[in-house]
Amino acid sequence: MSEEYIIQKLDSIEKMLTEQNMLKKEVLSFNEAAIYLEVSHSHLYKMTSTGVVPCYKPNGKKIYFNRKELDEWLLTNKQASQDEIDQQAADYLVKNGRIKL
Repeated sequence: MSEEYIIQKLDSIEKMLTEQNMLKKEVLSFNEAAIYLEVSHSHLYKMTSTGVVPCYKPNGKKIYFNRKELDEWLLTNKQASQDEIDQQAADYLVKNGRIKL
């Protein structure tokens, strides 16, 4: 095995361990949140400054995030599947008397 291959594998293991530790934490730092959300630092900063994403500034400088709140935020604005849209349309038509069963 080449030294480069070993270093690459160690980096991969380190990344996985970091991600696992992040999933155990309830409060994430700015850097951890950017990794967790898979966004750039500048994009996360823009989202925090515009109030799009929930965050905390206990001393007015450093930004922290509640992982559970981030999960809830990530699951907002659900896009309905075609089956769900079709069902909603059928329900609407039945409810408004357009189709009689």
